[in-house]
Amino acid sequence: MFLLTSMPIGGAETLLVNLVRRFDPNRITPLIGCLKEKDVLGEELESEITVFENLIQHKYDFAVAGRLRKLFKKENIDAVITVGAGDKMFWGRLGARRASVPVILSALHSTGWPDGVGRLNRLLTGITDGFIAVAKQHAQYQVEQEKFPEHKVFLIPNGIDTDRFTFDAEARTQWRQKLNISEDAPVAGIVAALRPEKNHDLFLRAAKLTLQKNSEAQFVIAGDGPERTRLETVARTLNLESNVHFIGSTQDIPGVLSMMDIFSLTSHNEASPVSIMEALSCQRPVVSTDVGSIDECVLEGKTGYLVLPGDAEKLAERWTQLLGDKKLRSQLGDAGREHVVENCSLQSMTNGYTDLLETTFALKTKRKIEVNSLPEASAAVEMNSFNSSSHS
Repeated sequence: MFLLTSMPIGGAETLLVNLVRRFDPNRITPLIGCLKEKDVLGEELESEITVFENLIQHKYDFAVAGRLRKLFKKENIDAVITVGAGDKMFWGRLGARRASVPVILSALHSTGWPDGVGRLNRLLTGITDGFIAVAKQHAQYQVEQEKFPEHKVFLIPNGIDTDRFTFDAEARTQWRQKLNISEDAPVAGIVAALRPEKNHDLFLRAAKLTLQKNSEAQFVIAGDGPERTRLETVARTLNLESNVHFIGSTQDIPGVLSMMDIFSLTSHNEASPVSIMEALSCQRPVVSTDVGSIDECVLEGKTGYLVLPGDAEKLAERWTQLLGDKKLRSQLGDAGREHVVENCSLQSMTNGYTDLLETTFALKTKRKIEVNSLPEASAAVEMNSFNSSSHS
């Protein structure tokens, strides 16, 4: 069972949807538990797999550990994977231990807030079999900053469906018509939940600066969240109403990305954001803040450009450069898709989770599991990325 808060449309949640759909049903039977409501993606999944919701009543609902214990026992759960930090990481692991679940793992998807691991969660390190990192630098961060034991940190790089995320000329035209953006207008965009750590203020400041050099530029903000009302006010204050389009959440991310000429991410902190991989897979060059492990996908001058966090001037400079150079955009976009296809496949990620779950379960229960050949497993999971002999 994967345990998380809820399943709105977001990077980690979409990643989980793709993962559970890809598992070999003869080897892994996934279930999902949401401490709060299922939300959009949970409702979408519940016709395919079992999804539980409303497992916690309020912030100080200490009875949740017992509730989870009963659920894990009733469903005969062999492994619990908590997704993200906070309440679900604490109560999920505690409930799993009380239910004698053989395998307890925690998957984290960013560095620092909101996935920073607090003191209470560190107290449960001893009962945790492994912490899953999504990129090499993210794994190093978990050891050096979060102080997890090296032998308990496992690297499983994020992966996306590169068959789904391809450039779509027809969708590009349809989305531009829908937003009343001309076919030849230069467009920069972002796909991210409207939360503080994504720093959309930087995106808007860079948009204002870019318009001083290119008055035809348009800017698309896809995603929703608690910051939306405030950010719309900021856009009005900067007189960007006619150039910035808030389109909310949508399932057609490939189409939205195809509408853009360049993709940008302006976060304060990240680990290995799926949105960047999706953009590169759609042949969109990326300009991003240089945080987390983003430099493992955004290769400077090859698939895009990196700027220092908070540097609106440099961000706008790179946007202006790319929006005015179609040939350069094409070169970076082609290289970006090639990089993602070779290094960030969904199957590699699925093989990594399957291998980690089966191996850990076999070790904890002393049972032998028939493990099929995993042609991409060596690229998907390093068991362990710091000490390869830890599970030998």
